[in-house]
Amino acid sequence: MSGETTTPPIQSLDRGLALLEAVGGAGRSVSLPELTRVLGIDRSSVFRLANTLRRRGFLAHPGGSRDYVLGSAIVRLGAALPWRSTLVQIAGPPLRRLAEETGETAHLAIRDGGRALFIGHHRTSQPVGVDGRSGYDELLHCTAIGKALLADFDRSQLVALLGAGPLATPTSHSIASIDTLAKECERTRRLGYASDDQETHEGVRCIGAPVRDASGSIVASIGISAPVHRFPMRRFKDVGPVVLRAALAVGAELGFDAGG
Repeated sequence: MSGETTTPPIQSLDRGLALLEAVGGAGRSVSLPELTRVLGIDRSSVFRLANTLRRRGFLAHPGGSRDYVLGSAIVRLGAALPWRSTLVQIAGPPLRRLAEETGETAHLAIRDGGRALFIGHHRTSQPVGVDGRSGYDELLHCTAIGKALLADFDRSQLVALLGAGPLATPTSHSIASIDTLAKECERTRRLGYASDDQETHEGVRCIGAPVRDASGSIVASIGISAPVHRFPMRRFKDVGPVVLRAALAVGAELGFDAGG
């Protein structure tokens, strides 16, 4: 791994990818002068990069203009990418290490509308533990792994996604209001991980942390679940950073730079 991090990048390729990210992130057509400012190199070099990408179908000129949008090659690649299974494969080793280090069942989830969809897990080696099943879902607002998926949401975004409330309360410990959930999101951003104390299932406590991609966007979450008798709340401050490290390890494989 050290060789991968110390090998210098191919400059032209790196600039071409930065150009694609700039066009893709703009949400509109982008002019050559704008791309020149983003890349910080001379206009002729930017033009050659953009023109090469256009010939390969990664960029296009919309409506005959000279500005740039993402081209059909990007769409074809996206359609061919089995994102969920790729994410499960990438997260597999950190998920296993998390389960081994904590001794508890580890989970991987993505957001599916207003719910957290579990797509990967590694079971605890303990004789008694929380079951791990892929393919089931839980409410976002009362699971640690769901709160981690919502970490970047502000109150207005939470209302747009979940409604103004009151929120469903599977147990007496569940969050019922959007205002409380917004505070939980702020806490998750501050700590780097979320927790829940029997908010979805009585007798179960959880820790979850967001997984971010190269753009910094949350694309998944990783976490653990344990029975309360083995997971006192005083253990949260020790286990939280462990879960966060696992999430950062997955994010690093997706291009996320935690120090950036």
